[in-house]
Order: sequence, then structure tokens, then C-alpha cells
Amino acid sequence: MFGMISPSSPPVGRDIPMAVEGPHYVHGTRLHPPFPAGLESVLFGMGCFWGAERRFWQQPGVYTTAVGYAGGQTPNPSYKEVCTGLTGHAEVVLVVFDPADGGFERLLALFWQEHDPTQGMRQGNDVGPQYRSVIYTTTPEQLDQALESRTRYQQALATAGRGPVTTEIGATPPFYYAETYHQQYLAKNPEGYCGLRGTGVAYPAHCR
Repeated sequence: MFGMISPSSPPVGRDIPMAVEGPHYVHGTRLHPPFPAGLESVLFGMGCFWGAERRFWQQPGVYTTAVGYAGGQTPNPSYKEVCTGLTGHAEVVLVVFDPADGGFERLLALFWQEHDPTQGMRQGNDVGPQYRSVIYTTTPEQLDQALESRTRYQQALATAGRGPVTTEIGATPPFYYAETYHQQYLAKNPEGYCGLRGTGVAYPAHCR
């Protein structure tokens, strides 16, 4: 099972959070709470967070997105520290969304189809624990739905002859915002790097 990394000597980090400037570069919405009533949040990790964030801000029902780090040891890490692989953090996208009308199910479908969740501590040519596949949920209902979606997608992958899912799923650990220049990076730098590659296996629609 691929879970939280526990390096023997993680970077010390810092007590003060990164000073992240808003608003959202695309939507003009808040990057930090409080968010409007009725919305929910979730963290997704699917490799380099630049391309992943772009996928999510394009989805209907998404109020805002932000990139950062979660699932590791070092408080308020820098990008340089996370890239050592020693902080234990994954690069993640905070997605704040409207759960009405199957909003979370749409996000799960995008998550499973837009990256390869079978690669362990890497995503394509991006290698290290910071690129691992994760879903960190904020409600018991989200957790149940995420676990059930993993089972269904694993069945679809097995039918296609693919390997086991290595995605880590659990309750949300502390989330640390990444530096301002990373936020909505591909909107600011349209020709920037995006390494997202799916498996080509469709996510099975959930019949309720």
C-alpha cells in the first residue's frame, strides 16, 4: 500500500505559511477560506500540480482551485523542499466545488481518467513521492464515494489488462499553499509544462 511517506530526516520547514496572493487568476474567486456556504472542498494529487489544477478549474460547479502540498511531515514547505522527496508531501490541488447534481462524481471521473493511478511514486517522467496519486477528502460521504470509485476503476483497469491502483485515499491532512507563482500556472504560462497522461480506460458511470 502506498501511504504517507515518513523520511528519516525531513526538512524542518517553517512556522509561517506561504504568502499567497489572490484572487484566482481565471475565476476571480477566493483562494483561501472562508468559501461560500454550501460548497465542499477536496484535495487531489495526480502528478505535477500545474496541469492537474487546469483540468479542475475548467469543470462546471468548481468555485475555485489552488495548488499546494499535503500528506507529509514538513510544515509550510517550499517547492524546492518538496522536490527533494524528503518532506513526504504530494503535490495536490485544492478543489472547492458545489456538491449538488453529482458534482463530486464528476470530479472523481476526471481524476481517474486524466492520470495513471497505477504508477506508485511517479507520474510518467516525473519521479518521486511528491508525484504520487492521492485523494484527501473532507467529509465521510466523500471518503466513502472515493473508496467506492477506486474499486470500480480498478475493475475497469483489470479488464483492460492494467495493473493495480496505488492511489492513497484518506481524510485530509494539513494543506499548505504553494508559492504564488505556482497558482493557476498554466493560465499565466499557457505553453508551460503539463505531463498529465491518462490510461485510456474510461471511468465507469455510477448508477444510483
